[in-house]
Amino acid sequence: MLLELRVKNLALIEKAEVSFSEGLNILTGETGAGKSIIIGSVGMALGGKAVKDVIRQGAESAYIELIFSVTEPEKRKALSDLDVELSEDGTLILSRRIMPSRSVSKINDETVTIGRLREITGKLIDIHGQHEHQSLLYKQKHLEILDTYARSETEPLKARIGQVYEIYRSVKARLEDMELDREARLREADFLRYEIREMEGARLREGEEEELTASYRRLNHSQKIMEHLSAAYRELDGDAVGRAAREVSEAAEYDETLKGICDQLMDAEAVLSDAVHDISAYTDTFAFDEETYRQTEERLDKIHSMQAKYGNTVSEILQRLEEKKTRLDELEHFDQIKDRLKREFAAQEEELKSLCTELSDVRKKAARELTDKIRQGLSDLNFIDVQFTMEFTQLAHYTAEGFDEAEFLISTNPGMPMRPLANVASGGELSRIMLAIKSVLADTDDIPTLIFDEIDAGISGRTAQMVSEKLSYIARRRQVICITHLPQIAAMADSHFEIVKSAGGGSTVTQIRALSEEQIIDELARLLGGAEITPAVRENAREMKKLAGERKAGPGVN
Repeated sequence: MLLELRVKNLALIEKAEVSFSEGLNILTGETGAGKSIIIGSVGMALGGKAVKDVIRQGAESAYIELIFSVTEPEKRKALSDLDVELSEDGTLILSRRIMPSRSVSKINDETVTIGRLREITGKLIDIHGQHEHQSLLYKQKHLEILDTYARSETEPLKARIGQVYEIYRSVKARLEDMELDREARLREADFLRYEIREMEGARLREGEEEELTASYRRLNHSQKIMEHLSAAYRELDGDAVGRAAREVSEAAEYDETLKGICDQLMDAEAVLSDAVHDISAYTDTFAFDEETYRQTEERLDKIHSMQAKYGNTVSEILQRLEEKKTRLDELEHFDQIKDRLKREFAAQEEELKSLCTELSDVRKKAARELTDKIRQGLSDLNFIDVQFTMEFTQLAHYTAEGFDEAEFLISTNPGMPMRPLANVASGGELSRIMLAIKSVLADTDDIPTLIFDEIDAGISGRTAQMVSEKLSYIARRRQVICITHLPQIAAMADSHFEIVKSAGGGSTVTQIRALSEEQIIDELARLLGGAEITPAVRENAREMKKLAGERKAGPGVN
């Protein structure tokens, strides 16, 4: 779960810290107080878009830190599989520093990419805002929800389908490439034979270019080599070191400490003697051969010519040669290979069809269970006589995730036909539908923390009460953090935080604070009564909080 949120120099927030608890965490505040900034900061920490404008005026950078506690063995193993090391008590610290030109994200002080950050945090927290409400208008989201619900069955099948689909697509592409007319095949085959003859005739081998280049360089500078070696021989010829060694040896008879110097000089004499011998042997055997020089030059020219045509290195050329031989074999045995590919394609298509059909059957069975539960959840959220189902159609082609296209259909009034969500649901209805879905997924989803923003859009009265009970039900299994402006929802809080904006010292700041029991009553009264809070409104707030506690203690909605 999310233990702490720390924010510095982000928009209107100079410094804010909040410690969340298990269960339902509610955040409230006046319109414009900065509630969206708080949720936005979490989104940015998780890898969301962050622009330099979010840095508080006068600050060099903005900083966001999230501290998680991961205690579930399955979740710890999943993070370990992603090479995330947790502390002994399961603490994970995520931070993001936003600067004018860049941002840096870290997990436990290890810098990570945004992609890796999202992969890791996707297992810990899910932010649900108005954008996700709107995602229900798109059919692809519906199939994603279904697969999440039934993932224990769908994921293994989808993994297998993905593997077969890649082979299927590869074979299909090869068959499409073979759709050449006979004349084009003959022309390509003739040209390939010419290229293969040329490449094989060059008799290239690995390392040859380097050897020839060294030999060519030696031959090309043979005169300079001999001049320098002759000068070196003259400098070394003689017995100066030997004489010095003998003189020190004589002196060592009177002082044994000089024996080490004597040994060094004798070693040096031996080394120099070997060097003089090797120089002499080299100069005696070295001879410039015009024919060798010409052949080396011609061979290098040949290699460079082949590189210009077929590849930058000999290794690349040899690889191209094998590719061209393979392609020529395909052209020379075109009919046989095409027949074989057709048989392979048919076999892959048959296996793919079988797997996609199996997946579709699993999905349709799971869809009946899912839509029944969502329909019950919608009834709990004050949808009267609602009908909810899922309609399947089969695509005309295969994909890596099967051939299904699925869409949720709903009827919110008796006698009205089932229609797609996009044609029926309002913004407030979409938020309740998504809440019903999240409630169902809470039993199968393993993400420990859910954040709801604008879940109460367009609702009030009895519906708001039902939404609050549904959120409380989800919070029995998951940590829930919710921003709301409705007292019915706020009253269900296990922990209640107020977001306050204040002005002073020439600047405006947003702060967040945990509320005591009496402060909670004051905040509920504000939500109930608006500008004027009378004793009656305050008493109403106290009664609302008491009733919320009784509902939470009961069986709840499901």
